[in-house]
Amino acid sequence: MLESVGALTGSPWIYAVVAVSVLLDVFLPVLPSGVLVITAATAAAAGSTTVAGAASATRAAEQVPEVPSLLALILCAATASVLGDLVAYRLAWRGGERLDRAIARSRRLTSAQERLGAALARGGGILVVIARFAPAGRSVVSLGAGAAHRRAKEFLPWSALAGVAWAGYSVGLGYFGAQWLGATWVGTAVSVLALFVAGALAAYVMRRPAAEAAARASTATATTTS
Repeated sequence: MLESVGALTGSPWIYAVVAVSVLLDVFLPVLPSGVLVITAATAAAAGSTTVAGAASATRAAEQVPEVPSLLALILCAATASVLGDLVAYRLAWRGGERLDRAIARSRRLTSAQERLGAALARGGGILVVIARFAPAGRSVVSLGAGAAHRRAKEFLPWSALAGVAWAGYSVGLGYFGAQWLGATWVGTAVSVLALFVAGALAAYVMRRPAAEAAARASTATATTTS
């Protein structure tokens, strides 16, 4: 994958590929958008090092290969993330009874919708940011916010913060992984592992309130019975 993405680093197409992948993974969480962003950042770091070395060696005004801008990668990934959230949010808003029944059949979606509603009502949408790192968490939160008809001004600012945080973290992993470990499969693998660890921690944080609520409900039922 590093070689395939590396072949695109001299072309604006790298931004289009990243944007489409990030935009669509709210509907297809199996898409490796995070891995793609890390790989693109790793290739960019490797390319910038190569270009800098060539420029210092030649000291001439000859044309050198272009590499993607890390800032542009962050902006591209973050913007696509927010747009994807917005599309999912609007579709869920207009989903009607069919979507409501689908959410009602899913304990995970119902629980996420309830926690998200409570968090947004308190003005603390940090759950949206945490969910962006969890596997399929972005999908659950975006659809839940739309289905619950949460106001856009309550959801979208947190979605934007989540997109910037996730994009910055992913690009940072690729860049610093390449700087410290080299632009090899080892550096990319370590960076991807760090992304998965963050996702696992985010998933644990999202599940924890549900587990605590279930425990409290079980205790209350036992007390009432006795």
